[in-house]
Amino acid sequence: MAEGSIKENIEHDLKEKPNAEGSIISHTSVQPQVEDDHIKPTEEDWKVCREVADAIPRSAYLVILLELCERFTYYGLTGPFQNYIQHPHPPSYPAETPGALNKGQQVATALTTFFQFWCYITPIPGAMIADQYWGKYKTILVFAGIYFVGLIALTLTSIPAAIQNGAAFPGFIVSIIIIGVGTGGIKSNVSPLVAEQYQSKTPFIRVITRRNGSTERVIVTPQATYQKLFNMFYWGINVGSLSAIATTSLEKYVGFWSAYMLPLLMFIPGILVVLLGKNYYVQHPPRGSIFVEVARILKIAVKYGLEGAKPSVMRDVNPKLAEKFTWNDVFVDELRRTLRACAVFCWFPIYWLCYSQMTNNLVSMTATMQTGKVPNDIMQNINPLTLIIVIPLMDRVLYPFLRRCGIPMRPMLRITMGFIFAALAMAYCAAIQAVVYNSPPYYNFPTGNKNYVSAGLIVPAYILVGVSEVFASITGLEYAYKKAPISMKSLVMALFLFTNCVGSILGFALVSVAVDPKLTYMYAGIACAMGVCAPLFYIIHGKNDKTDVEDDAIGVDQAEEKQNPPNYNEKEYEYEHKA
Repeated sequence: MAEGSIKENIEHDLKEKPNAEGSIISHTSVQPQVEDDHIKPTEEDWKVCREVADAIPRSAYLVILLELCERFTYYGLTGPFQNYIQHPHPPSYPAETPGALNKGQQVATALTTFFQFWCYITPIPGAMIADQYWGKYKTILVFAGIYFVGLIALTLTSIPAAIQNGAAFPGFIVSIIIIGVGTGGIKSNVSPLVAEQYQSKTPFIRVITRRNGSTERVIVTPQATYQKLFNMFYWGINVGSLSAIATTSLEKYVGFWSAYMLPLLMFIPGILVVLLGKNYYVQHPPRGSIFVEVARILKIAVKYGLEGAKPSVMRDVNPKLAEKFTWNDVFVDELRRTLRACAVFCWFPIYWLCYSQMTNNLVSMTATMQTGKVPNDIMQNINPLTLIIVIPLMDRVLYPFLRRCGIPMRPMLRITMGFIFAALAMAYCAAIQAVVYNSPPYYNFPTGNKNYVSAGLIVPAYILVGVSEVFASITGLEYAYKKAPISMKSLVMALFLFTNCVGSILGFALVSVAVDPKLTYMYAGIACAMGVCAPLFYIIHGKNDKTDVEDDAIGVDQAEEKQNPPNYNEKEYEYEHKA
């Protein structure tokens, strides 16, 4: 397309078009903005200009929709799991406490913990397949098919006839194994895929024209944009997770087969989004034998250090060995950055141990409290409701306000805040469990019965965990993507998700104390562990925030990016500014 026609289309699209702040990008301001979009900010600009996020590409919204459907399915299933395993099959519906397998709280907690463990270890092979062989798109499509088979098996074995004939328990075990494989292959690839839709890698200057005609120079950064993008991605996850409201109600009033049928049906639009959106996604092809190269670099680093694994350095030390290198200096720097990120991930298992209490032990605690006609396991949906409200407030109000004040809230500080809120959540759970144990008529042994305590007391625990996710979980996804080389995005994301798996292993270790009257001590112990980790984490890793922008720029060919503006699309040109 000719340059003149592109310019005319841009001017036509942007004429009198208000942005998110109510500003209008006028006809006269279009040309300076296009020119400014790839001017590198100076040191003075960093001191006086505020940092803002770029527009989110439309293809990213398709990936968010896919994730919404998949999470609708996942949380719609897991919401009823604790009751399904723990309690006996009721004679009729509606049931005060629905169930099917009658295995008790310990077995229920163990199996839900195993399922979480399984769902977060399977992303590793899914990531390796994507990065090395199939690419993210094909991997997501194939594993979605596996997922669908597991959903069918779970639904069919949860019908009343299957429960009565003893098919429900083996059917459940087989189903969660198949579903875990499917969700793992999707989960390790969908978040890198959404991030790949935004391709600018370096900060640049943009001029914003407001309604009153005034202008402002701002710095558009990938850091702020990825923060915004992953906030939106996580918001989509939590909209999808509200499915548990419907499925926990269905299990209570209709039966588990209906609770599992709804996620099965919702998964179909997710598959269609993958199929129909193929030509719209930005896709990076698999690179090949990346793991062999990483292994060779680490082997060389044992003797020469990571710096010695660079070809430019090795040529002076051992020229013959340097000739065999199949990587460049930049890749070694990217690998160093990745290893530093993986060190950050090592702190997350304790956090995920806190988080996982929502889906097992807190559900069981609520069953010992007065819930009225509300299903006990519906209370866990307070968590996604919290996130749906808090994420837009953080993205549109708090984070922009802090950036105006010169506090960009870099990743290490946000993760630390998340750890603190998680510790507070567990301390609160310990206090509420003590209240339950000190209430009549069953006191320390309320399992299967209800003490005179309102289930409303559990609400702040879910809110605190939700706030912690905004700071810790979302930032972890963002950090895993930003710090990984292009050829290892899915693998590094899978390693971050693997920390959830390690958290599940810690949960297994606590199954023996996940019984009355020991639960108060269990919550208190988890709170103490997380409370100690939070300050230690910032002391050790807080310095990473000082080099966050420079680290993200490793591997970027700025000259090439300036010649080929990544956000420039001849078919569509979007200018959006959200402070």
